Amino acid sequence: MIEPTVYDLSSPGRHGPQLPVLDVPVAPLPDGYLRTDLPLPELSELDTVRHFVRLSQRNMGIDTNFYPLGSCTMKYNPKVNEKAASLPGFVELHPLQDPEMTQGAMQLLLELQVYLAEISGFAAVTLQPAAGAHGELTGVLIMRKYQLDRGETQRTKILVPDSAHGTNPATTTMSGLTVVELPSDDRGNLDLEALKANLDDTVVGLMLTNPNTLGLFEEHILEITQLVHEAGGLVYGDGANMNAIVGVVKPADLGIDVMHFNLHKTFSTPHGGGGPGAGPVGVVEKLARFLPGPVVTVEHVNADSDDEFERNNFSEDGDDFRLVWTMPSKSIGRVRAYYGNFGVLVRAYTYIRMHGAPGLRRIAENAVLNANYLKVRLQNEASYPVAFGDRICMHEFVAQGILEGAPDIHTMDIAKRLMDYGFHPPTVYFPLIVREALMIEPTETESKATLDAFADAMIQIAREAREEPQLLKDAPHNAPVKRLDEVRAARQMILCRC
Repeated sequence: MIEPTVYDLSSPGRHGPQLPVLDVPVAPLPDGYLRTDLPLPELSELDTVRHFVRLSQRNMGIDTNFYPLGSCTMKYNPKVNEKAASLPGFVELHPLQDPEMTQGAMQLLLELQVYLAEISGFAAVTLQPAAGAHGELTGVLIMRKYQLDRGETQRTKILVPDSAHGTNPATTTMSGLTVVELPSDDRGNLDLEALKANLDDTVVGLMLTNPNTLGLFEEHILEITQLVHEAGGLVYGDGANMNAIVGVVKPADLGIDVMHFNLHKTFSTPHGGGGPGAGPVGVVEKLARFLPGPVVTVEHVNADSDDEFERNNFSEDGDDFRLVWTMPSKSIGRVRAYYGNFGVLVRAYTYIRMHGAPGLRRIAENAVLNANYLKVRLQNEASYPVAFGDRICMHEFVAQGILEGAPDIHTMDIAKRLMDYGFHPPTVYFPLIVREALMIEPTETESKATLDAFADAMIQIAREAREEPQLLKDAPHNAPVKRLDEVRAARQMILCRC
């Protein structure tokens, strides 16, 4: 059954909200802002609530189902994070309040900047970017401005491996730079010879995801960063897959110059369904002055000052300061209104404080363990091919929907059939360099029992593919919406109700 839309449920004369009597003067709206050709649905409050609650009950989410969405780290979000972010002192703040009234929130932001810098090895961090791709754009703009500040105006190219996230080339283009794609070698690493052949004085830098989207750690990472630096370039680290290395290795120690963090992945704030996200960016010392601002900094106070705030916050122990907003000296400017997605930053801060350094390391260790356990079961018990399956994977691996004895079955069939077993399908057909890709990331939060249930389902689906292939072709059987014509939907998009 297809759920009716709010327009289908609409009935003239019904209304839901009861607006209060205006306590301010009525002012006319500016000409051109009122649209008489835009009919809005008319529903009662009860009809509206029931409609959207019914839709919500059909959703899959991490609180209801295993969600092995490769390269997205859809892990459980501890509810204590929500409790912290809901504290009145946080949710009732307004970004336009004077810094003197927001010192507690600014202290949290300062400490989060310090924690992220310590975790990654970078010298400075900005919390402004609103998501991972936004962090990428920020990082590449910093790289571009660094090169221009040096007078290197001929540098207009960014090198991007073919195993990168799709946002990398998009970010490069949006930054006004040119993408040069580099191939992978026969072990899933960046091809060193291709890198060397493309390194010259026109290169701004290299964008590198490590571990890459194949779920593999770059075996030549130190040589890669050295080669780029010798050519005068910078190395951008796509931090989307940091869940595999957090607490184990610091990206800056590998020669990475700038990197974004996906707080809504590694540091467990709500992810999926459209957000919210946060994509802070860390940089090495020479890039700190180019960070977007403002950032929180410490200003020491003076007991003899004429400033009332300084006098009231001065004590006898000599450790007295206030927090202020500072613009880095050669900043690329603001990349977002105000100071970042504050609620997401509170959740990430809570997560880091709850785990501590040993706990963060265990996150990576368990994520890698879970991924390798699933990889081996699917390889050995169901004969799913795995791209570069002879290597130990990191937090994810890329299986292939290519089954011996089932020539007509494809990745999409397997993914749709998984829904009948109560599992959200993995990422399909990505990365593009792997045929019939099934990108699987179990995360560290799933138990062995859940991993076994998923593996058992995949094994059963492989058996069905060989014995009853039509069962997969017609899947899903139990979902509210059956198999859609996704090719037609993509080619003949209906983007509005006409």
